[in-house]
Amino acid sequence: MLKKYLAAGVVAATLVGAAGTAYAGKDLDTVKARGSLICGVSTGVAGFAAADTQGKWTGLDVDTCRAIAAAIFGDADKVKFVPTTAQQRFTALQSGEVDLLVRTTTWTLTRDTALGFDFTGVNYYDGQGFMVNKKLGVKSAKELNGATVCVQPGTTTELNLADYFRANKMTFKPVVIEKVEEVRAAFFAGRCDVFTTDASGLYSTRAANAPNPDDYIILPEIISKEPLGPLVRHGDNQFADIVRWALFAQIEAEEYGITSKNVDEMLKSDNPSIKRILGVTPGMGKALGVDEKWVYNIIKQVGNYGEMFERNVGMGSPLKIARGQNALWTQGGLQYAPPIR
Repeated sequence: MLKKYLAAGVVAATLVGAAGTAYAGKDLDTVKARGSLICGVSTGVAGFAAADTQGKWTGLDVDTCRAIAAAIFGDADKVKFVPTTAQQRFTALQSGEVDLLVRTTTWTLTRDTALGFDFTGVNYYDGQGFMVNKKLGVKSAKELNGATVCVQPGTTTELNLADYFRANKMTFKPVVIEKVEEVRAAFFAGRCDVFTTDASGLYSTRAANAPNPDDYIILPEIISKEPLGPLVRHGDNQFADIVRWALFAQIEAEEYGITSKNVDEMLKSDNPSIKRILGVTPGMGKALGVDEKWVYNIIKQVGNYGEMFERNVGMGSPLKIARGQNALWTQGGLQYAPPIR
């Protein structure tokens, strides 16, 4: 009997050892051989992914991509951004044109299964809303019966819109336009009464594109759950793990008070959790198949989740969006990371 238990223990130890070793898959091998990450983003949503006149990309989704590059290469700048429309994005990922999507894309069951993708986390908890010109005289979405509504095709927004109006026994006339910049232009030109998309996109559009932002209001109703985050193709678990844990690392760093400004000082911390997170106590990098300084590189070059949020979409940005559901779980929000240990 004792021999039986000893044998079982040896097998278990072997399995644990194997599980603790990271094996590179084809997607990660391709990324490493290329020397850079190719990240699919939106065609231009202020606060999330937008390029300036010099071609420099900024935004929450952009910084999420940069954090992944920092984890893999130790350099957040080793990433190329490829703009994709709502209809093009999934084909771009399936075909291998991009390594991953971080493109204000909602995590749904069918996208996670039938399309052959893995969502790795949520970098922004959102919900669909409505924006109108104040001249319309509307203060609630339930007053929109008979309205013309600008919407993008191939989105959860389009489906939610139909569901909401049907559930509330209202009718609407859709104005369907593929490119988000053309949707905005149509709305501000008066081709439709209402612009609907994720609330974050409405705040972004009003701040960055409205002729006079004060002329437009975002109605109070939020009609859906829109967990937005990175997604990768099925088939390379290690690459998916790195994408997943890069975001978790930013959330965990905020929880422990580790910032881009104090991360060097935090290397001297006696806190065992901080020592593990920053690689002072080795092991976490090896388990993930990256350098032991992977979290240090992310935080030093990109910042923790709170820093990333505030500069791109928070109160320190033109959008001035409150943390709300995107606050840490310790502050009443939904952002929560499993322990790095």
